[in-house]
Parts: sequence; structure tokens; C-alpha cells
Amino acid sequence: MSTYETKLIARDIVAADTMIFEFERPQGFDFKAGQAIDLILVETEVAEAKGARHTFSIVSAPFENKLAIATRMRAASTFKLALKRLMVGTPVRIEGPYGSLTLRDNSRRAAVIIAGGIGITPFLSMARQAANDQSSQYLMLVYSNRRPEDAPFLSELTQLERLNVNFRLVATMTQASKSNIHWNGKTGPVDENLLQQAAGHFPEPVYYVAGPPMFVEAMRATLADMGIAESSIHSEDFFGY
Repeated sequence: MSTYETKLIARDIVAADTMIFEFERPQGFDFKAGQAIDLILVETEVAEAKGARHTFSIVSAPFENKLAIATRMRAASTFKLALKRLMVGTPVRIEGPYGSLTLRDNSRRAAVIIAGGIGITPFLSMARQAANDQSSQYLMLVYSNRRPEDAPFLSELTQLERLNVNFRLVATMTQASKSNIHWNGKTGPVDENLLQQAAGHFPEPVYYVAGPPMFVEAMRATLADMGIAESSIHSEDFFGY
């Protein structure tokens, strides 16, 4: 696995307690949508975080000339405290890419993507790349969050749905009543009924799941109850995101 030198070029808030960090894309760094990197802090005012590393899925798409990650900032960790304080221009290192949560090369089978919260990051990379390529593979994204303000990249995903006729977004909120934003979309958890509505008409789709471990476990159990073969389910747990 290769190590690359780069630097922070931008940062922004993308949802409640959630930030995106953009880095220069190192020369020769190639990856597939859905893969991840290790981010290593080289310079930081948080002394105990110097040299620390954290794994992040890549939220930018392979066609883009930048490299971006996004993360929840509510977790009280030394690494995230240091990351939040990084100034634009600060050098960092990355290792990778790695990971197998990538779209299988079979455009005849629809991809049903199930994301919980920050688990959207690898799937946004996929959706961006598919729109850029005008991919013929059908992507159905089922995206669960507590409230609209907790949903990273929701507006961009809505725009990608307009740009790509083979991409559809189904977003649901589990705590919409606690939101300060009006939500007239679906509410409640991702369950068998919602998945049947969204994807029941697809012949032999491939399922991809990412999010907090409890979410991924629940989705895998639901898919198993629906009779989906384990070989057609690919998942990734996001610990501490």
C-alpha cells in the first residue's frame, strides 16, 4: 500500500456536526468509487494527535481532481479535535486506497444501496461517478437519517437524481418530528416494506450497505429475511464515524 504527501485545500460543514475536508489529489493516486484511505496527521497543534491515523471512505469521485473525506464531528476524539483545527495548507499523509465496497462490474443487475447517516460517503462517490459517466447501471439509493439537517449531501443527491436517469434517491427520516426543517418525504426506519417498495421490482439486484454497525447488522438481517442471498449483499461498518 502506497503513502502519499498532500495538503488540506478546503473544509466545510455539510450537515449538523458533520464536516467535509478536501485535499490535493496526489499525482498517481488512483482509486475506485467506494474505496477508503487512512489519513495521517503530520502537523497539528494537538500534540498527542501527531502521527495519528484514521480510516475514511473517499467521498470524492475518481474523475475529480481533489480527494475528499467527510465525518461526524460529534465524537469526542483526539483525532477529530485535531482534524477540526487543521488550517488550509496543512500537510498530511494518506495511505491507500483499499477496500472492496465497490460496484460489481455487472450493469445488468441493479445496485440497491442502503446508507445510514455518514455511511453515505462511499455511495456519494459512486453516484457522482455514475452521473459523470452516464452509467447504464441502475442505482437505487435508500438513505436513512434522523432529521433532514443530519443528512449529509442530501441536496446534492437530489441534484444527481435529476442528472442521471439511472439513479433514484429514496430518503427517509426516523425523527422528522424533531426537525426544524419541514420534511414531506418518507419517515420511519428502513424496513422490509420500504425496501420492497423501492427495489422489489428489480430482478436479482445486488445490495450494498454502509453505516453504523447496528444499522448494518439490522439491514443484513432484514435482507436475509427477504430471502436475499448472502452473496448478493456487500456491507461496511463505520465505527466511530
